[in-house]
Amino acid sequence: MGQRRYGLRDDQWKRIEGLLPGRDETVGVTAKDNRLFVEAVVYRYRAGIPWRDLPERFGPWKAVHTRFTRWCERGVWEDVFTQLTADADNEYAMIDATIVRAHQHAAGARKKGGRRPTPSANKTRSGAAKAA
Repeated sequence: MGQRRYGLRDDQWKRIEGLLPGRDETVGVTAKDNRLFVEAVVYRYRAGIPWRDLPERFGPWKAVHTRFTRWCERGVWEDVFTQLTADADNEYAMIDATIVRAHQHAAGARKKGGRRPTPSANKTRSGAAKAA
């Protein structure tokens, strides 16, 4: 199977499939579409879209969202992320100056004619000081 833009690679899937609910050996309903569901969640977050905008190929968006919420409550996603970050290649953590820009005020530059507030300007008098 070729690499899909927002899909999981086979090696990634093999690392997490044993952690997911709905396997044959677990109690409860057997899930036939765990991989499709996980890829729907990955697609949603990587594309930055609302749940309602999930493509139809993933099934009803509300069902995907409900299942996602249940897995969150059960700690399934935490286990998955722990497994996948064990040998992270930091593919999505690369940041350099070509994509990060800071506004001049972000670096603490003063505005023209502006003064830095004095530390005492932010202090309020206590009740004891007023009474004196």
